[in-house]
Amino acid sequence: LIFAVMRLTKPTLFTNIPVTCEERDLPGNLFNQLMKDDPSTVMGAETLMLGEMLTLPQNFGNIFLGETFSSYISVHNDSNQVVKDILVKADLQTSSQRLNLSASSAAVAELKPDCCIDDVIHHEVKEIGTHILVCAVSYTTQTGEKMYFRKFFKFQVLKPLDVKTKFYNAETDEVFLEAQIQNITTSPMFMEKVSLEPSMMYNVAELNTVDTAGESESTFGARTYLQPMDTRQYLYCLKPKQEFAEKAGVIKGVTVIGKLDIVWKTNLGERGRLQTSQLQRMAPGYGDVRLSLETIPDTVNLEEPFDITCKITNCSERTMDLVLEMCNTNSIHWCGVSGRQLGKLHPSSSLHLALTLLSSVQGLQSVSGLRLTDTFLKRTYEYDDIAQVCVVSSEVKQS
Repeated sequence: LIFAVMRLTKPTLFTNIPVTCEERDLPGNLFNQLMKDDPSTVMGAETLMLGEMLTLPQNFGNIFLGETFSSYISVHNDSNQVVKDILVKADLQTSSQRLNLSASSAAVAELKPDCCIDDVIHHEVKEIGTHILVCAVSYTTQTGEKMYFRKFFKFQVLKPLDVKTKFYNAETDEVFLEAQIQNITTSPMFMEKVSLEPSMMYNVAELNTVDTAGESESTFGARTYLQPMDTRQYLYCLKPKQEFAEKAGVIKGVTVIGKLDIVWKTNLGERGRLQTSQLQRMAPGYGDVRLSLETIPDTVNLEEPFDITCKITNCSERTMDLVLEMCNTNSIHWCGVSGRQLGKLHPSSSLHLALTLLSSVQGLQSVSGLRLTDTFLKRTYEYDDIAQVCVVSSEVKQS
């Protein structure tokens, strides 16, 4: 028996090197006529390198992580005898496991002379590094002798994309994820889909489109091609779900954000897909008590009171009895009673507080001077530079 293995890949477009000259040169119109007679050139555009014909693969080629490895296996009876009980087995050995790729584990009863057994195997490549395709054949001759042989086909799986992620924590509970994706292959890619599958704690909003005339368009244009060694940035906004946002103590320490799902196509539509591992980020620490702003105006008038809404959250595991003190600064003056009791605040619970203040100085002013004191532990928490507000003269604002 003769054993043959061929990798199944898409063909490539045939390219040629155009050779031309002007009619006044020595060859005259000879080169131009030869290109017109060449069946591989495009009629009317003979000087283009890209032709209309397809070229079958001439070598094994490169295999990238996320692609589907397909191979054609053929066992041919090259003798004049009938062989029996033919069993063909194909295994793929990686650095961590051995996978059986054979479509059927049943033996073929007999194989006549000049006949063959064909099989096509498929495998989605999920590991990089060295892979070995192990093909084994066992059969029985006419004399009853059992024969066995195998062949090894070694190939490397390369990484097609370089993915880097960055996290940005907003003052609100929103988290912004920037994903930088670089094409490290030698051919362009068509990026079919780049999405973020959030964890159960978050909802996600993609920030990679713009609204134009009521239609959503990609920020990368109509054709999302990624040339070799080019990098593209994708941005996502994650917001905690309502049931988790209300429990401030839940989102602490290392939290799972989700995973990226990337789908691309290469020459003639060969598809590849990668999913990253679960992305994690370190949640910012807020201490025992967190104070955040729910509402605040962007611009206010000079020496005119304006209102803000604060949210106070108990991030500790004990009940607090809080007292609010408001300290004036050089530019910010609080309106109301300082030192008032806010009452008891249980763990992971929060309260909303409406406050009034005014500014005596124009320009961009920082809201500062809030103090919270836990009467149980006699501990004071200071909050400065909570937010900024633009203070303008009333005449400027009216104009």
